[in-house]
Amino acid sequence: MSDANLPSSNLPRGPHELELEMLELRPALEAVLMVADQPLDHLTLAQAVGHPPIDVQEALEALAAEYDEQERGFELRAIAGGWRYYTRENVAAAVERFVLDGQQARLTQAALETLAVVAYRQPISRSRISAIRGVNVDGVVRTLVTRGLIEEAGQDAESGALLYRTTSYFLERMGLGSLDEMPEIAPMLPELDEMEDELFAPASPPTAAVDPEGTPEPEPEPEVEPAEADDDVDRGAHA
Repeated sequence: MSDANLPSSNLPRGPHELELEMLELRPALEAVLMVADQPLDHLTLAQAVGHPPIDVQEALEALAAEYDEQERGFELRAIAGGWRYYTRENVAAAVERFVLDGQQARLTQAALETLAVVAYRQPISRSRISAIRGVNVDGVVRTLVTRGLIEEAGQDAESGALLYRTTSYFLERMGLGSLDEMPEIAPMLPELDEMEDELFAPASPPTAAVDPEGTPEPEPEPEVEPAEADDDVDRGAHA
């Protein structure tokens, strides 16, 4: 049975059906396809826009032909059993340049510092990165993961925290064959081990204050409850 012969009761129904049927078919299809992250078949699109599947199929073919005739920078392809927008091949270089250059330009100083910590201390957890940098790095780590520069590398055996390491894309962007080719940290910079030891070192016990002459001041007497203080005074008076 073709889509045209389907009984009306089998057509997609939903809570916004009346509102959707008032929309023009082509603009509605373009709006849905614009946000699709995978090819969508005409039945799925018909359910989304509230129009009969046969009308949706015809509209998709007409849109694809219209884009080709107008030589738009994108095209509507029928692929993998569905429809999706794609960059037209003759302008793909512009998109690639925009994406790659934009990723480089938008890395902030905070992102570069965090990336350096991961590169030299990997695998490392977010909490340890935060301890080294002295700030919260959750957002920066998410950005670096999204950019493909770092990735998850299992969990810490003791704390169960996620660990992160650099990716092969990081090596590619840095022009390195392996992590062994990473440049040495400048000798004048403090060692990361020393910084981490200071951050995680247990608190030292309090020491007695020293007066200018070098003689330790006596430790203050412990506070005494009022009742106990009165008893002490009375005993001193009868001594």
